[in-house]
Amino acid sequence: MVLVALGVARSEAQPKPAALPAVQTVGELRARLEAHVTQPRFSGGLWGVKIVSLDSGRTLFEHHADRLMSPASNTKLYTGALALDQLGGDYRIGTPIFTAAKPDRGGVVKGDLVVSGRGDPSWKARGAGGAAGKDFWSTFEPFVAILEKAGVRRITGDVVADATWWRGVPHGAGWTANDLNDYYGAEISAISLEDNYAELRLTPGAKVGDACSFALLQPQTGLVIDNRVTTVAKGGKRSVEATRVIGENVVHVFGELPVGDKDEVVDVPVPRPANWFAAALREALAKRGMVVEGKARSVRWPEASPITATSFKLGEIASPTMREMVAAFMKPSQNLETDLIFAQVGERRRAADAPGRRTTEESGVIVLGDFLKTHGLPASEVRFEEGAGLSRNNLTTANATVALLKFMATHREAKAFADSLPIAGMDGTLRRRMKGTAAEGNLRAKTGTLRYATSLSGYVTTATGERLAFSLMLNRVTAQGGRTASAELDDVAVWLAGLAGRSDGAGK
Repeated sequence: MVLVALGVARSEAQPKPAALPAVQTVGELRARLEAHVTQPRFSGGLWGVKIVSLDSGRTLFEHHADRLMSPASNTKLYTGALALDQLGGDYRIGTPIFTAAKPDRGGVVKGDLVVSGRGDPSWKARGAGGAAGKDFWSTFEPFVAILEKAGVRRITGDVVADATWWRGVPHGAGWTANDLNDYYGAEISAISLEDNYAELRLTPGAKVGDACSFALLQPQTGLVIDNRVTTVAKGGKRSVEATRVIGENVVHVFGELPVGDKDEVVDVPVPRPANWFAAALREALAKRGMVVEGKARSVRWPEASPITATSFKLGEIASPTMREMVAAFMKPSQNLETDLIFAQVGERRRAADAPGRRTTEESGVIVLGDFLKTHGLPASEVRFEEGAGLSRNNLTTANATVALLKFMATHREAKAFADSLPIAGMDGTLRRRMKGTAAEGNLRAKTGTLRYATSLSGYVTTATGERLAFSLMLNRVTAQGGRTASAELDDVAVWLAGLAGRSDGAGK
């Protein structure tokens, strides 16, 4: 079973690849691949495949490599390459903190404290510093430290989260309404916290019929829980579903949990996440003895930024490096963080004469097109409208994706790009796939999963040490005979890893 979060995959153990002997020659590989992708069970589906040698430059196999396909999260390959190329691996996002005026000698700020967001995706404790993560309040330590260094003791105004840097609606183009109710479709904001979703823990009651108890694991979310989860007999079916009507802050939770069973944790997107950040920052300041007389609030596009020419800059928070941020979204296939990096490039490379109504996302798409054209990559085969791959309208080809992989293999950030990719059987979205095969610990590739769209593109080294770049895309196919669509791609990947022949003439 694969728990698919459209654009983000949380995978369980995958079926082992078909037990076929290792491929001995390139000719045998071509024959096996041709037989595989033309099986009658794929008659209603679409394949797009290209495999090239990074050593000889030769194409080992291609099948409809020019066919426009839905890449799903293979889109992230383009965003990662774009960010590393345009901004560089050492680039950091700076988030300035302003006050209406310089603090007086008594440490009083007369007016508001404003955190001016620039899309830093790293403000999260969950998943940081180990599996258990860090304390929620640790995220705010750098902010508190800046105020303490400035001697701030009292703020007479509000704590304001300024999210106006992101121009556009808080979701990507081409997303469906269903996406907005799940963590992988959390709102995009120039000020984000915990990837903009909270965790709701539900615990079975003491006896059948009792309401399950609940607790939000992160504070200050502003969410209201309408709990309708009940306790059923021991051994009964576990089923919990959380639904939030878009535009509201009430989360309706339905379902059943058996007596004595383990807790259930569900992820719930937080609307207007900049409000959440402001409220949490205000509390963090209070915990350190700073008095805030005003409230916590936020502003976002198309509202005006509260920053003026006379605002006083207290300091600036620096993000991790771009290398670290690319790996952080690529390994787990995290949509929001990808969107924010795509936005970073879009805004930093926004044309001076760009119309004010051009959204951040549209600017990113334009920069991506220019990047592809500048480096001689097939821009006409890349038709994206957002950078994470959740859009059903994004299209590209196996040919374009392999061209991108080849380009990045010799790029100044080649190591960072390759290191950001999940490793088969070891980490990221490939941690449970291809274990016990020649691909384990060898193949590095980006996964992609949407309904009726599965992809796997990256690098692998054959049994003879030849380095390959490949792109495998399969659309309009569902699981058949107990095999998932991703298992069909894994078969091919394992054959490549075990290939005993070479493309330079030997073993043909």
